[in-house]
Amino acid sequence: MTDRTTATARPLPLAGVRVIEFAHMVMGPSCGLVLADLGAEVVKIEPPEGDNTRRLEAAGAGFFPVFNRNKRSLAVDLKRAEGRDIVLRLIDSSDVLTENFRPGALDKLGFGYEALAQRNPRLVYCSLKGFLDGPYQHRAALDEVVQMMAGLAYMTGLPDRPLRAGASVVDILGGTFGAVGVLAALRERDATGRGRRVTSGLFESTAYLVAQHMAQFELTGEAPPPMSVKRPAWGVYDIFETADGERLFVGVVTDTQWEIFCRAFEEPELAADARLRTNGERVKQRAWLIPRLAEIMKRYTKSALAAKLEEIGLPFAPVAKPWDLLEDPHLNASGGLQTARLPSGRAVHVPALPIALDGERLPKRSDPPAIGEGGLELLRGLGYGEAQIAALAARGVVRLPEETPLSP
Repeated sequence: MTDRTTATARPLPLAGVRVIEFAHMVMGPSCGLVLADLGAEVVKIEPPEGDNTRRLEAAGAGFFPVFNRNKRSLAVDLKRAEGRDIVLRLIDSSDVLTENFRPGALDKLGFGYEALAQRNPRLVYCSLKGFLDGPYQHRAALDEVVQMMAGLAYMTGLPDRPLRAGASVVDILGGTFGAVGVLAALRERDATGRGRRVTSGLFESTAYLVAQHMAQFELTGEAPPPMSVKRPAWGVYDIFETADGERLFVGVVTDTQWEIFCRAFEEPELAADARLRTNGERVKQRAWLIPRLAEIMKRYTKSALAAKLEEIGLPFAPVAKPWDLLEDPHLNASGGLQTARLPSGRAVHVPALPIALDGERLPKRSDPPAIGEGGLELLRGLGYGEAQIAALAARGVVRLPEETPLSP
């Protein structure tokens, strides 16, 4: 079997923290991913047939490989008393439980917060839901649902055609906020000795994302239009075509940057134009200014223009597609991309967690697990003997990888 683990140079911040993850799709696994990348032992509880997310295709094909590295899998039948007992025993030795199932689903199986808090008072129990407590709390939610409800889709699309953002931004943000809550609760537990319940909501996460537009409406009395037709806050904030038919986004967002731009591109007339002296004045002159700047930009090829803008320190960006990042020199040089090898043997490249500790990116310690990979070691750690484990596997209570060695 191929070694699918990468060694770490020194202990990670959450080393020694055990997390039990009842999660699927994006929001729950993204919370577990943050904790796992920071060093926690994250045990993914899934049914013997495996998490349904493993089998998604098309737009969902990337969910499992992206959000499940650095985790172990325990494939167990929770409909059977023996399976539930295994997980309860595991929870007794755990610090955190995360879940993103529909409200009440885990309570029916005996894994609700109240029951587990009595059993393990130190447990931090994190629920990742569509809504926090309130009139909507029992509604089903998806990333797209809450983007529509909270106005993010309105701000992204055309005025008469709301459009969800082009990634699962709310699922990922909601999962990240859940991880932040877990870290706070663990810090508090250090002082009190008791865990608590943490809940993160998709709807509330979306409200957080559109807060600036809410505040703008209250302060100005004007409804901000969607970003597709919104007048920028900056005079120069646009996509420009280059001499070789490529495109670059260029931003000039301060008066000092405007002076630098005019000097570097040898445009004394623009520098001397009183109508362009401040950013506010440049915003008012965009109707003629942007076409004038487009003429200047088109004198250069994409690479030449990018080099010039980088040299003078102005914001710019190529108009890229997500798959262009696979060849991005910065991500590849800085450890920003990791290889995730799937149980099928296929490999994909995925971004590392976007933080560094003392300048070092967080490592991949293991690839996304096969169904039940890690189960044997976990069961042994709970005190199950080889014969007991073999019997549990034979009866379908647990599922272990086919090549799992069991001592006679």
